Amino acid sequence: MAEDATLPVSSLHDTPVEWPCERLATTEGILMDFVVDRVTTPDGSTMVRNYLHHPDSVGIIALDDQERVAIVAQYRHPVRAKLIEAPAGLCDHVGEASVEAAKRELAEEVGLSASDWRILADTYATPGCSSQSTRIFLARSLTPVARPEGFELEGEEADMSVGWAGLDDVVEGIYAGRLRNPTIVSGIMTLKAALLSNRVESLRRA
Repeated sequence: MAEDATLPVSSLHDTPVEWPCERLATTEGILMDFVVDRVTTPDGSTMVRNYLHHPDSVGIIALDDQERVAIVAQYRHPVRAKLIEAPAGLCDHVGEASVEAAKRELAEEVGLSASDWRILADTYATPGCSSQSTRIFLARSLTPVARPEGFELEGEEADMSVGWAGLDDVVEGIYAGRLRNPTIVSGIMTLKAALLSNRVESLRRA
């Protein structure tokens, strides 16, 4: 491909492919496993890659009629910081639909339900070292709801605080480098772009 060539829209997509590999080691974890693979490249050479085999997840940008977004502040031990985040969580069960996981997480973390669900973005936050994908939803037409029966806040979530923030204030926080959680950055900036281009109503329905 010529360096100055512009790719056509039809070619702007990720392509599923799997190079042959041999699993060399697995270290089991609590939520994820650390694996080591020997991978055979298309030219016949091999390389060794270690990464996290991680469950998929969801994130929710919950937007009210005042253009405020629901946020949580949660401690994240690996980065030693309490991060401003969107409600989010893992798809807990094999085969669980991502939108059902999102509805559950929205109720569990911030006590909200939504009647309008759209897909903002599908992301791999760290594809070089984790298999985890995240589907980020836009949730609107919000109403308060009780947390699911039997659900208890534990660990980091027990110390989590919940609130609302103006959409433009969150955007400013991202540009200023004050907000670094990948789900809120990806979700908020995608939503802002959709609002500016008047395409929110044409987003994929969940």
